[in-house]
Amino acid sequence: MREPRAESARFVRGSILRHVVVMSGTGSIGLMAIFVVDLLSLLYVSKLGDPKLTAAVGFATIVQFFAIAINIGLMIAAGALVSRAIGAGDEAGARRIATSGTIHGLVVSAVLVLAMLPFLGPFLSFIGADAETLPVAERFLWIALPSNLLMGPGMMFSGLLRAVGAARQAMYVTLGGAIVTAGLDPLLIFGAGLGVDGAAITTCVARATFALVGLWGVRQHRMLARPRIADIVSDAPIVLRIALPAVLTNLAPSVASAFIAHALAQFGTAAVAGNVVIDRLTPVAFGGLFAMSGSIGPILGQNWGAARFDRMRGVLRSGALVTAVYVVVVWLALIVFREPLLHLFTLEGMAADLFEFFCVVSGAVWFFTGLLFLANAAFNNLGFPFYSTALNWGRATLGTVPPALIGAHFYGPRGVIAGIGLGSILFGIAGILLAFRTVATLERRGRAKSVAAAAETEMPNVGADAARAAAPAPSGALV
Repeated sequence: MREPRAESARFVRGSILRHVVVMSGTGSIGLMAIFVVDLLSLLYVSKLGDPKLTAAVGFATIVQFFAIAINIGLMIAAGALVSRAIGAGDEAGARRIATSGTIHGLVVSAVLVLAMLPFLGPFLSFIGADAETLPVAERFLWIALPSNLLMGPGMMFSGLLRAVGAARQAMYVTLGGAIVTAGLDPLLIFGAGLGVDGAAITTCVARATFALVGLWGVRQHRMLARPRIADIVSDAPIVLRIALPAVLTNLAPSVASAFIAHALAQFGTAAVAGNVVIDRLTPVAFGGLFAMSGSIGPILGQNWGAARFDRMRGVLRSGALVTAVYVVVVWLALIVFREPLLHLFTLEGMAADLFEFFCVVSGAVWFFTGLLFLANAAFNNLGFPFYSTALNWGRATLGTVPPALIGAHFYGPRGVIAGIGLGSILFGIAGILLAFRTVATLERRGRAKSVAAAAETEMPNVGADAARAAAPAPSGALV
């Protein structure tokens, strides 16, 4: 077994549960800070007194999720490769991959913005934006979407910091952008009278902060080297091998969200507005599960690099335990505070009914969704990313479209939410079982390689002994 440097590969020793809790906890603070201010931004927009503006921001958010999903895929790939290299004691290789991955992320972010801007109108119309919400959503995106050039590198820096175990500094990256948003949003929306445009401008400023704080963190840890064209080109296939399925995996929820918005649009703007609040509240309420899925990747990666398969199984068990405890606490909170939340966002009629139903049933669904997140992290960091892709697209299609359509037909908007929940339960169970099987597969492969390496080491010695025995004795030798 390789012995990595203690100061770098900190996850290959010590309490597994503690590593999971600390990494998830610090990741949650920063990640949920972003989600909280997004929710506050939506709250500010809802206070403008026009549900159509709330719906328009929701449509724009769905489009932005597509860009963010691609950024996350690249972040996962670089983080997995860097953590694996650190676990194996290859710090120079980790630095090279970190540098190449950052350049790849910047290029992809730019291409993505240029590709999406010309098609905003048709896409927004497809997911349900009408003549009143379309202009507002489109203007919001023309302001906010170009800042993806800053969001891509910022997310990459946050992932790299988690890969080396710098959980607190990774938290500062997202927390910095969140603090800026919390302070600037009301000033621009109400103080400057910019309304929805003010929220879009704040998004740009927050993402700039995100990137700057992240750059400061990775430079402190000396994670970036001078870029070399040869390294960037040669590392591209290695990064894409993980990034492509990870991107496809993260696009699946965005596709599902677009379909859900489309399915609910038939019930009117009120149903869409209620779903927008659900979409913004869900990451705040269950942000710990999002953070955990991103945080356990480095723990798994370092232990894989060190061939500690026993600890890898422990990570999955600890992750499932943390998921269960977290979901129970959040579920109870949603049930208790559902009425105050309804009044806070001034939800009425169908929007209020849909939101209240979500609060009552969400906990049971999100436990299994959390298990799927946990499995995704394992697949993406252990060299089986297409498992994650298959499960997530299965959930986004077979687990979303048929049950949502059937539920909508028989039970209206509530049926859409309930149908999606049933699909999540099935794919969550399948995902966690397959994750444990994946670790067992890697362990068998590792043992087979060890046996083969030992045999190769012994064979030359056996051959040399045989040659010496067959050789004639030298003159005068005693035999």
